[in-house]
Amino acid sequence: MVVPSLKLQDLIEEIRGAKTQAQEREVIQKECAHIRASFRDGDPLHRHRQLAKLLYVHMLGYPAHFGQMECLKLIASPRFTDKRVGYLGAMLLLDERQDAHLLITNSIKNDLSQGIQAVQGLALCTLSTMGSAEMCRDLATEVEKLLLQPSSYVRKKAVLTAVHMIRKVPELSNIFLPPCAQLLHERHHGILLGTITLITELCERSPAALKHFRKVVPQLVKILRTLVTTGYSTEHSISGVSDPFLQVRILRLLRILGRNHEESSETMNDLLAQVATNTDTSRNAGSAVLFETVLTIMDIRSAPGLRVLAVNILGRFLLNNDKNIRYVALTSLLRMVQSDHSAVQRHRPTVVECLREPDASLSRRALELSLALVNSSNVRAMTQELQSFLESCPPDLRADCASGILLAAERFAPTKRWHIDTILRVLTTAGIYVRDDAVANLTQLIGGAQELHAYSVRRLYSALAEDISQQPLVQVAAWCIGEYGDLLLEGSCEETEPLQVEEEEVLALLEKVLQSHMSQPATRGYALTALMKLSTRLRGDSNRIRQVVSIYGSCLDVELQQRAVEYNTLFQKYDHMRAAILEKMPLVERGGSQVDGEAKESKEAQLSETALVSTEPQASKLLDLLDLLDGTSGDAQPPPPLDPSPGGALVHLLDLPGAPPPPPSIPNLRVFEREGLQLNLSFVRPSGTPALLLIMVTATNTSGADVTHFICQAAVPKVCGRPGFEVAWALEEKRLSRGGGWEEEREGNDNAGTSTWEVMGRGFETLGCGGVA
Repeated sequence: MVVPSLKLQDLIEEIRGAKTQAQEREVIQKECAHIRASFRDGDPLHRHRQLAKLLYVHMLGYPAHFGQMECLKLIASPRFTDKRVGYLGAMLLLDERQDAHLLITNSIKNDLSQGIQAVQGLALCTLSTMGSAEMCRDLATEVEKLLLQPSSYVRKKAVLTAVHMIRKVPELSNIFLPPCAQLLHERHHGILLGTITLITELCERSPAALKHFRKVVPQLVKILRTLVTTGYSTEHSISGVSDPFLQVRILRLLRILGRNHEESSETMNDLLAQVATNTDTSRNAGSAVLFETVLTIMDIRSAPGLRVLAVNILGRFLLNNDKNIRYVALTSLLRMVQSDHSAVQRHRPTVVECLREPDASLSRRALELSLALVNSSNVRAMTQELQSFLESCPPDLRADCASGILLAAERFAPTKRWHIDTILRVLTTAGIYVRDDAVANLTQLIGGAQELHAYSVRRLYSALAEDISQQPLVQVAAWCIGEYGDLLLEGSCEETEPLQVEEEEVLALLEKVLQSHMSQPATRGYALTALMKLSTRLRGDSNRIRQVVSIYGSCLDVELQQRAVEYNTLFQKYDHMRAAILEKMPLVERGGSQVDGEAKESKEAQLSETALVSTEPQASKLLDLLDLLDGTSGDAQPPPPLDPSPGGALVHLLDLPGAPPPPPSIPNLRVFEREGLQLNLSFVRPSGTPALLLIMVTATNTSGADVTHFICQAAVPKVCGRPGFEVAWALEEKRLSRGGGWEEEREGNDNAGTSTWEVMGRGFETLGCGGVA
């Protein structure tokens, strides 16, 4: 017995009554079989009912592609009930990926030509939903005719279809330009809203349309003024605001028309001031209109007073109880802070209050805006607020907050002491969340402030004694104690409270860092090097330091073991040279150029730099002659008597001959050639300073076009980044002209074409012996 097909209502009830998914699939499979059989029989009277059930099955996520051709048959049917279901099926089952959608183009064209409004509306809705570029080109003229039809129902749907066509095929802009001017005189809100949307799409995609519609700015101003003052009818009022959707659309269009156009901006200035002052902000509808007004004011060439009014509106938004409105205000103020910095500064206290919002998105936006508001006049107050926020902020914001404070302090620091105190507080609070370069920046800052060496080492010693868990802080403190430990023991510093520190306490603290399970390998390296440096700065016996160093000679960490072995060798074989080798590091500028002239000219530095620039075979021979690990081999000749002078000691340490041969010249090298761009390196050693190697980079453009935004980045081996090495490089922003070399964008530079890298090194790092951390 054949089970009869279910009606749509019965099918829905049976599917909803299924207790398991298997029962639901069974019901749907049986009904789909009946639907297929009905389609094969070609029953024209019940085809629309079967397709309606199939559409419901499709909405549940089951396959319904076998009903696509039935949609075409129903659309071609003269009955309205069939067309209604056929067009609905076409919108759900057809899209641009199926070629079958092109088969309904002729049916849609015929229905658009009929005078039945309901049928025309169905065809327009289907075309605006799934019309492809080919369909839009074929039916554009038909839609243009319907834009001026007497029926407002058809005109509204035709306008929306025209919007879809412009998005699909921007070349159709010229077809829809003439009707838009007439549609702006409509009193029907739906048609007017669609017309404004259509004009907006035209202006965004066609410069000619943008120029054409700037003539209608006075008319748009009139429409918006009518909405603000009187309104059209109460049925379009939402929370006391007359048609906020239409107001928002008009404001967006005015923003596009007034951008970079003085005359249009002047025409709408008074209206924008009126909207900004007369709109009620107690409801969301009014806030939406005000927000669009603010965006329009900031995007056009508005008067300065009007821009201040816009910023004040956003300031009032910050006091709103709605979190969404506050978020929008913070985001908008962040966009305006560069152009209207002084106006946004007036709302700085409110922005700082938003930092304490429990909502993560609000506090993040408030943090970004607070960092953007920092300048030289408020850096102390803002940094204090940000540091307070850093102590209690969520972990996901701590890294951004710490980085922002460090950048602000580096840019606007009033004094070096304040800068040092700020970085120390960030290191103490943020810990592992600070930037990777924070340690290097602080050590460089302390090294350059000679008058603050005693103050810095005392502050860092106190902070280290309180907490050794913050690794960046421990690294900076260990470096500073190693460099300026003698000042710590003197006990004379006017800027801090009296602090009496004994040698045993300093050594015990560094040993505690070495033994702590929280210390990273790099931190232990800093502490071990600090102990080694203190062996030349403390007045007591260095046996305790020697014992600690020898312990780490068998450490599992290779880097730490190498340092310990090399330091132990200094104690055993070259103890008389230890003070000269472990002297204070010279000051190095941020760019890498050496500013310590005395150290640069000293004989010791020249000898060390000579070893750095030696060729690989020579360096290998020096390492073999040094023979730190295995001692003097039996085949080697005994070294000459040691010279007691520091310079002579270094010579015998490296076992250099009395008159070293001049270093060989380095041939030119081509390092890059692709797409018409060539980079060549040439190497020059000045005769007066053989330790200095100048690397000249020459870039040549052999292509037929200019190369703009050219950026050249240099990467050096890891050893050059280790302490004791100094790498300096500088590169101006230039432009490569076609067929030639560098072309300087600024005037007065005759050296446009090369950039120079200066590479120098000093200390035990020349031989990979640990040196100074």
